[in-house]
Amino acid sequence: QVQLVESGGGSVQAGGSLRLSCAASGYTWRNDCVGWFRQAPGKQREGVATIGSDGITSYRDSVKGRFTISKNNAKDTLYLQMNSLKPEDTAMYYCAAHTTPWRPCKYYAAMDSWGKGTLVTISS
Repeated sequence: QVQLVESGGGSVQAGGSLRLSCAASGYTWRNDCVGWFRQAPGKQREGVATIGSDGITSYRDSVKGRFTISKNNAKDTLYLQMNSLKPEDTAMYYCAAHTTPWRPCKYYAAMDSWGKGTLVTISS
């Protein structure tokens, strides 16, 4: 059974940094598209960043230059380094993956597997 478990969320002041992690169990995702999504209170879930099996990344414009997605295939772990955090980054952050080779690996892609999320709160 596929399981994605996020960690690393917390509360920081604007301008601070956090590093999110997502550990996969039950399968190996080195051939998958994996990424981070977020949902702020009262808003729809949105894609943040993805990384493909080839290492190519995709970011939504509002996080470019501040967030970095990376993964460790040997550990089946995904990371999101978030710097220069803003109050508008406050959201529940989810790890997700898809295994469909013809589906694009972009931050707006549909995903098949989801974690339960980790909460990030940024105060001004």
